[in-house]
Amino acid sequence: MLTGTIGYVSLSQQLDVVPDDLAVGVNFLVPFLDQAALEEASGRSPLVEFFWGTPDPTLVATVHAGGARAGWQIGSADEARAAADAGCEVVVVQGIEAGGHVRGTVGLLCLLDEVQSAVDLPLIAAGGIGSGRTMAAALMAGAAAVRVGTRFVAAVESVAHPLYVDALIGAGADDTVITTAFGDGWPDAPHRVLKSAVDAGVARGAAQSWGTDWPDASVPEGVEARALYAGQSVGSVRSRQPAAEIVLELVTEAERQLSRSLLS
Repeated sequence: MLTGTIGYVSLSQQLDVVPDDLAVGVNFLVPFLDQAALEEASGRSPLVEFFWGTPDPTLVATVHAGGARAGWQIGSADEARAAADAGCEVVVVQGIEAGGHVRGTVGLLCLLDEVQSAVDLPLIAAGGIGSGRTMAAALMAGAAAVRVGTRFVAAVESVAHPLYVDALIGAGADDTVITTAFGDGWPDAPHRVLKSAVDAGVARGAAQSWGTDWPDASVPEGVEARALYAGQSVGSVRSRQPAAEIVLELVTEAERQLSRSLLS
């Protein structure tokens, strides 16, 4: 079972600390692709995934040459078809509810339905999943697995700045917005953040940096005006919890919801 994915930054250091009995995937942003890191990841991880950009058979072939399986995170049925045609073994279906950079323009459940009619591959649902109820809904809609992001930004193990975590805990779905404001270095790439981050950035005026980096605990000031990525599932973030506790909560509630559906 794949337990999660890591970004390509400091790839060797990250993979070196992963226990041998855990299967961890590696995610690459296509506009910032590091070929050497891709080749390393393909030889060390069971799954290599790409995001942003047209699915590329050459990149998928590199993954397969290293012995890994390939996935692509998509935002439309057409992109899903292109991922299948490129040789991917799995497709990550991202709905517009997602936090961070958002590829799709429609809701997750509608997109899942379209993609199932377009490709015959395992689908991972992403975007707006922060509770066991939404997890169960995605699985019932045809997903083979789900991806959860915003909840884990507030995990005890997360390096997110405490003020960022506090902002997530205090927010609801209506407190997020899709913008291109935090796009320095990555223009024309829509992303969902807390509205308060945009407002704080505007208030800072000329002192504001509109970079794509979210604030970790080392950021000395201006945290509230950084890219505070948050999906519409942010209302499910109620406290700072250990990651294991979050997983247990999600799975327990999802199993309860699925059991009720089977009995009804």
